[in-house]
Amino acid sequence: MPKQAWKIDNIPDQKDRVIIVTGSNSGIGYEAAKVLAEKNAEVILAVRNLERGEAAKTTILNSASNSNVVVMQLDLASLDSVKSFAENFNKQYQRLDILINNAGIMIPPYGKTVDGFESQFGTNHLGHFALTAQLFDLIKNTQGSRIVNVSSTAHNMGSLDFEDLQWESRKYVPWKAYGDSKIANLYFTNELGRKLNSADMDVVVTAAHPGYAATDLQKTTFLKILNVLVAQSGFMGAMPTLMAAIDPQAKNGGFYGPSGFAQQRGFPKLVSPNKLSQDEEIAQKLWSTSEELTNQPFNV
Repeated sequence: MPKQAWKIDNIPDQKDRVIIVTGSNSGIGYEAAKVLAEKNAEVILAVRNLERGEAAKTTILNSASNSNVVVMQLDLASLDSVKSFAENFNKQYQRLDILINNAGIMIPPYGKTVDGFESQFGTNHLGHFALTAQLFDLIKNTQGSRIVNVSSTAHNMGSLDFEDLQWESRKYVPWKAYGDSKIANLYFTNELGRKLNSADMDVVVTAAHPGYAATDLQKTTFLKILNVLVAQSGFMGAMPTLMAAIDPQAKNGGFYGPSGFAQQRGFPKLVSPNKLSQDEEIAQKLWSTSEELTNQPFNV
């Protein structure tokens, strides 16, 4: 354990703050939402399955009965759903202190979103890009607001092919496509961070990764076995996300992950992503491509 490990005690009271966590009915999204609700934030569980979202809300309220938890439907694989969620949220709320872009899918068979995007790239990156853009006016008008994009050490496997982002001309490799979506999360974080710095805005965008955490994402038999033998808990996997969301020293582009061996386990700290993920030219190209694909201008 680091001498001064970052723990839940480092999170101050979040009363009067409004926080969205996407994909928060299970896994690290649920664990992060639960902690923030226990710290008195109003937490919106932005989930695809409302029944599972309500079950997660009930579980949180069982341990913290005074928590303020709201369930709202959001399917990041559908730009229409993203638009509907954002419109409803913008009507109901006057502030958004933290947006945690956590939801994601991992190594499914080849498939496409309803809008025709490769499922992992479409859900893990493009859905969150469009969501952030549509909530950005509220974010920028909330003092001290923050955006957190949850990536993965799998970004080390990523390298975007702009000629075939939807994997229509290549043999589909699920792990590679997952890595592509996760390096896209970092390109998005870094480019947004540069734009925020240029605009001198009081908004911080950070990224995080959970290391190897036992969650519902690992659905194969092999990964389930590794979960038992190697993985840390979903709670510990959520710690980097929480640090990325709360750390008062965070700066635009900061990346948080576990402090242990190969960034797979342990308490969170500021970590280093790979060199490719820091390429500004690729990040700029992905930004403009994302605007085109989603038909969603994102003006900072």
